[in-house]
Amino acid sequence: MFFDGAANFKGVGIGAVLVSETSQHYPLSTKLRFPCTNNMAKYEASILGIKLAIDMNVQELLVIGDSDLLIRQVREEWAAKNPKILPYLHHIQELRKRFRKTKFQHIPRVQNEFADALATLSSMIQHLDTNFIDPIQVKIHDQPAYCTHVEEEADGKPWFHDIIKYLIKGEYPELANAT
Repeated sequence: MFFDGAANFKGVGIGAVLVSETSQHYPLSTKLRFPCTNNMAKYEASILGIKLAIDMNVQELLVIGDSDLLIRQVREEWAAKNPKILPYLHHIQELRKRFRKTKFQHIPRVQNEFADALATLSSMIQHLDTNFIDPIQVKIHDQPAYCTHVEEEADGKPWFHDIIKYLIKGEYPELANAT
């Protein structure tokens, strides 16, 4: 599970992506509407992803993020001294008990692009109280959009065959109107 938080001038957003053993991605993104530091946002994001894993009955969880501070605090390598962070740390420790095994791993920011994008997107959008945004589908295209709309001619010749014939011989296609 990847997580990230983003706090900027537009607001605070969090994102998490649970990746199954079959590489199925389950993204989540949330806008936070309370005062929040960047570190608090990262804790919120990790808890969001951990709760999704609990809801999906995951037994073993690898939590991956680019917050060295959070990872080291959860692994108890560094002490958490900030009174705003302590409740988050205790909550994560309680949630960890719901799994057979958990591991927290730090990665560079460039390897956390998907969760970062979700957090940034959520932080930038100005939500109204009555709005709900349906899940965003991300599709992958291997060729430009215009390629997918060119249909093959029924006669088996390329679409530009008649143009070349006209340029070479000066003849219009049979069904074309010359005027």
